[in-house]
Amino acid sequence: MPARLMALLLSQKRPPIEVGLITAMVLIAVQTVALLPFRGVSGEDVRSVAYLCGVLVISSMWGAWLGVLTAVASAIAFNYFYVAPFWSLNLTTRHDLQTVTVFIVAGLFTTFVANLARSRAVEASERRQEADLAAELAHRMLRADDLRSALGPASQRLAEAFELRSAAIRLQAVPGDEQWAAFPLLDGATPLGTLLIPADAPDRTRERLRQRVVPSLESLLGAAREREEITDSLTRAREEATGLAAEQVSLRRVATLVAHGAAPAAVFDAVTAELCQLLGQYGTGLIRYEPDYTGTLVSGRNEPGIVEMPTGTRLRLDGDCLSGSIRRTGRPAVASYDNAAAGTTAAVLRELGIRSGVGVPVVVEGHLWGAAVVSTTRPTPIPAAVRARLADFTELVAAAIANADSRAQLTASRARIVAATDEARRRLERDLHDGAQQRLISLGLQTRMLQATLPPGCDLAQEELAAIATGLAGVCEELREISRGIHPAMLSKGGLGPALRSLARRSALPVELALEIGRRLPERVEVTMYYVVSEALTNAAKHAQATVVHVDAAATGAILRLSISDDGIGGACIGRGSGLIGLQDRIETVGGRLEIVSPAGSGTTILVAIPIDATGPPAAGSSQ
Repeated sequence: MPARLMALLLSQKRPPIEVGLITAMVLIAVQTVALLPFRGVSGEDVRSVAYLCGVLVISSMWGAWLGVLTAVASAIAFNYFYVAPFWSLNLTTRHDLQTVTVFIVAGLFTTFVANLARSRAVEASERRQEADLAAELAHRMLRADDLRSALGPASQRLAEAFELRSAAIRLQAVPGDEQWAAFPLLDGATPLGTLLIPADAPDRTRERLRQRVVPSLESLLGAAREREEITDSLTRAREEATGLAAEQVSLRRVATLVAHGAAPAAVFDAVTAELCQLLGQYGTGLIRYEPDYTGTLVSGRNEPGIVEMPTGTRLRLDGDCLSGSIRRTGRPAVASYDNAAAGTTAAVLRELGIRSGVGVPVVVEGHLWGAAVVSTTRPTPIPAAVRARLADFTELVAAAIANADSRAQLTASRARIVAATDEARRRLERDLHDGAQQRLISLGLQTRMLQATLPPGCDLAQEELAAIATGLAGVCEELREISRGIHPAMLSKGGLGPALRSLARRSALPVELALEIGRRLPERVEVTMYYVVSEALTNAAKHAQATVVHVDAAATGAILRLSISDDGIGGACIGRGSGLIGLQDRIETVGGRLEIVSPAGSGTTILVAIPIDATGPPAAGSSQ
């Protein structure tokens, strides 16, 4: 109740004047009636204080002029009822003037105090209202994902708080006009926006807005913009981090292929696929430069809905072709395939709907090998960041090509060494057969002929000549065995099957053969298989402590498969002086694969698979 009374007394909006007049009369009447029992008992000054209370109430609620009127009426009522003689006006100038003066001064002072309190209360209420408004605007504007979407509700709330028809907050500088009054919102000298209110808004409202709302709005807009900038920066950083992580994953997948020695074609396809997935809706391609100044598409991926150019397509590098520009300059290039672009390749790409592209050179060990290109069918240009990502992948492409070239050169070098060794073996076997062996055979025949011409009685000479002839025959047989070990003549004459059977017959261990060859194979394949079986039989006899060896060979389709197993002690391993390293090198030179399974105590199994890339003449027959 006291709070409501105080709020009523300090209310900015005063009650109607009619109510004030009635209230004044009622208060004077009530005070007069209430003081009747005390007439003649208490002094006049004490009784006059009761009338002063009514003057204070009226002055505080209705202002000075009604308070003065109430003071005069109260003085008259007091004189009429409580100054002797009672029930008559007995006005004396000094006394009554003093009473009226006291009442008027009290009313005026009360009015002043009430107005002051009322203004302070109004100001406090306005400050509280403005603080609530600022808090709500901050809540709306600083928590909105998009600042512009929050300005409409914020403007409406501001208009409601200041009892305006409407209000608007703009993020650009807007001048005022006949309908709108404009308040610039600044951050120092930097424009942040404009607050617009109706042009007929009261001056006090304008002043309140200028003094109290505009500064807070400027701070809010500045903070909101900084928040948007930070949010955008974080979003971009997150997107860049996500893109970088995806790029690193793609690079790692391609690098894994390169490290595992994958074929260049597989690396090319992986690069174009990863680029297409990483860069989005762009076409990608790898082009290898040819000596005749053309390019070959070794791998490519087009945008969805675009006809893909087949792998292996030859491209002319004339005109405004992107790959031609890279071939001529050796540097990254950008190309547009509009109607002004000249050249055959540019026309073909234009027909496919490709509008522009970027490309970077692929440099392998200092030499320009080709180009990696990215193209688009959209009118917007390809971002510059694409070129940087493209360059990262081309380094892996160059590494894959260099690795493949190195492996090819190494394989070719090993093949040349093996071929030279085989040729030296063949030549040595031929020289032994055609030279030393034939000479020994001739000497043996001459010795036998000399023995036959001796007369009877020369028994000692005949025995000596017979021993010489027998020795020559033994030396000839030893040379024949040596020549078989160097290069088996049976392999050249009858093929792999007869050569393996001959090898099995001469083995120190029993050999069980199962051959399904059925035709002559390329010489290098037959020679390789022969030496694999020969080395395996030698190892089994020397190291394995085996009792039997099983040899299975079958030419199925385009693969010749060989399995050699024994029942020895096992534990065989490449690199322990068993000759298996040489076998592995020989097998790999013909594109084959060697696998050794040799657990300790369980024997050894050698598995060989060699591709048959040529068909020889039919064999004399298959052997089982």
